[in-house]
Amino acid sequence: MSFMYFLAVLIGPLVKILYSFIGNYAATMIVATLILKLLLFPLSIHQQKSTAKMSVFQPLITEIQQKYKNDPQKQQEELMKLQQEHGYNPMGGCMPMLLTMLVLFGFLGVVYYPVHYIFGVDNAAVKAACEAIGLATTNTSTMQTALIQAIHNGASIDPSIISASVVAEIQNFNTSFFGMDMCDVPGFHLTPIAIFPAIATVTMFVSYFITQKLSGMDAQMQGSMKVMMLVMNLMFVTFCFNAPVGFSLYYGVSNVVQIFQSYVTYKIYSPEKFKAQYEAELAAKRAEKKKKRTVTVEQNGKQVEKEVTLGEANKLRLEMARQREAELYKDERTTPLNKD
Repeated sequence: MSFMYFLAVLIGPLVKILYSFIGNYAATMIVATLILKLLLFPLSIHQQKSTAKMSVFQPLITEIQQKYKNDPQKQQEELMKLQQEHGYNPMGGCMPMLLTMLVLFGFLGVVYYPVHYIFGVDNAAVKAACEAIGLATTNTSTMQTALIQAIHNGASIDPSIISASVVAEIQNFNTSFFGMDMCDVPGFHLTPIAIFPAIATVTMFVSYFITQKLSGMDAQMQGSMKVMMLVMNLMFVTFCFNAPVGFSLYYGVSNVVQIFQSYVTYKIYSPEKFKAQYEAELAAKRAEKKKKRTVTVEQNGKQVEKEVTLGEANKLRLEMARQREAELYKDERTTPLNKD
């Protein structure tokens, strides 16, 4: 699953730069979380707009699905026509969710492999350093944080494996937060450090339900989609207990910011406002299609004016184009091939 951590390549250096100013790993993670949530905020607006649009077009989609339930090909054609005519993309709200998930995995990669992503040490060198000082290397998810703790406790690393300058950086890397080490893995134990995954769990549930309600997604998502979203959030909660506690700190802060963003988004860009806007646009387009217009057509060799709707006008144009094409190629179809 390491491919899911690819954003850690960007998040790791960001953490390192911020740490150079802040000087504390936990505080750096909080600031990095706030920065990334701020950068992702426009996507939250986009998702809210997509949800509002979904609420307007869902009845039309259902109508098409019922009307052509026995003709899947025609059903698909009509759905595509609906999307093209009105610029509606049913997958428009998925991209923000996908990117948010990838950022979560990016942070998870940073807290799992901080020596690699923050200090730029090759994973093979990290493993060799751990083996040299007798650290277990079977669990790669905790191996690098264990190496940081060992160096903090005075372990000596061969400069041929990891350079002395990098070891000095790691030695001065402050992972303490209120007397607790952000490299520790809380597990499912009643210890002081378990407060971080506990807070992350509570804020996850609060954030999930508030976001669903305020964004209007709760009314639009199918039951299976709701279950999938909840399962994904529970998966990240599980990571909070089994990953170094730095991830719990990120996830908890991210959830709190998400709650705040949901309220701000709702106040400024309410789903009701967007829904009314899209309903007005849809009504205007429908009215335009029904509006009569004058077109000139040829009937029995004479030019005749007709009052037609936009849809009827398009059909007439198509018929005339076919007639012109038939006239153009009439001679080619009737002329016999020359024989040698």
